[in-house]
Amino acid sequence: MDQFKNRVHEACRIAEEFTKLYYETIDKRRHLLSRLYLNSAVLSWNGNGVKGDSDIEKFIKDLPLSDHTLTTLDAQPILDIAVNGQLTFIIQASGTVKYQDKNPKAFQQNFVITAQGDKWKIVSDCFRSPEPLGK
Repeated sequence: MDQFKNRVHEACRIAEEFTKLYYETIDKRRHLLSRLYLNSAVLSWNGNGVKGDSDIEKFIKDLPLSDHTLTTLDAQPILDIAVNGQLTFIIQASGTVKYQDKNPKAFQQNFVITAQGDKWKIVSDCFRSPEPLGK
């Protein structure tokens, strides 16, 4: 049981570090976004499906400029399932996102991330906002 508790604490710590990097990148350095995704990653953005790191980056670069604020964050390890034998976590994040001069909107985002050497890469990314922005 201690090993499981340690793995959960590790997942939460990594989720904090990873989401900080992710939201800074999407808000300020979108041209580097593909580095956070596996080549074969999938994105579901308000029902729009995109596959592959470069296509995901292009899709997000076409969105208006954004400013994300997290209000909740949680994570857990995926036990007995790994991507290519690597440690894998599910991250659940929610908060508000403001696009350019629009009012902030609530959002929820779920990631599956996996260790790739000393880096974390997104395997799956699902973004949902109750008030979708025109895409």
